[in-house]
Amino acid sequence: MPSKLRIDYHVVQDADALARRAAEHFTQVTEAAVARRGRARIAISGGSTPKAAFRLLADPGQPWRARMPWHAMDLYWVDERCVPPGDPDSNYHMTREAMLDEVPLPSERIHRMEGELAPDVAAARYESLLRNTFRLEGAESPRFDLIALGMGPDGHTASLFPYTEAIHEMGRLVTANHVPQKDTWRITLTWPVINHASSVFFLIGGADKAQVVHEVFTGARDPERLPSQLIWPSGGILTLILDKAAAALLPATNGEGCGVLERER
Repeated sequence: MPSKLRIDYHVVQDADALARRAAEHFTQVTEAAVARRGRARIAISGGSTPKAAFRLLADPGQPWRARMPWHAMDLYWVDERCVPPGDPDSNYHMTREAMLDEVPLPSERIHRMEGELAPDVAAARYESLLRNTFRLEGAESPRFDLIALGMGPDGHTASLFPYTEAIHEMGRLVTANHVPQKDTWRITLTWPVINHASSVFFLIGGADKAQVVHEVFTGARDPERLPSQLIWPSGGILTLILDKAAAALLPATNGEGCGVLERER
């Protein structure tokens, strides 16, 4: 983890603009990865905010559907609820309905977490999948081209919830995490894996996130309470895409809606 972190944040007017900015970011990073080495490995999160962006990516009336190099993308998940793939709460199910059923992404390039299995089994199987598809050796970590994250009002990201065991997991790539606050189990990439990605961004919308965004990115370091503070990419740069409501307590942006924060450990 580098000692300094640069946080580039981009603020847009509303939820519609947020979805459009996210769709553009997804597409730009994927295009660049494919141009660089012929493929892109992307890990995505669930939630209503990315759902709107996924719908835009799948819409033939929008520019991103044609631009996205679907044939050269491998799609993974950051986390999953421990439910079957057809359950409305499943992150995979949401993505399939919003995007996957409508785009030419080959099925063999869609790598879902098996939430219908016992949590420890599902986590172990997904770690094995990552080791195989990334051809990892020993203690190597997968290097995703892009990881997309959200943030909850409690400061969680992925399925790294406050005061849960997954916050302390550093040896595994994927772990099962019991979340007492929701009386449920989740499967999640661990934070060292997220931080090893080439590019990491948070997509955050809504006034209910304003206070926690302020605390996570400008407040005192307390990752037990605010697990999103664990996200500190190895490249030293983190990107935020926010709507105006979520960014209300951040320092003012420039005339183009952009700002920069710097953090030190």
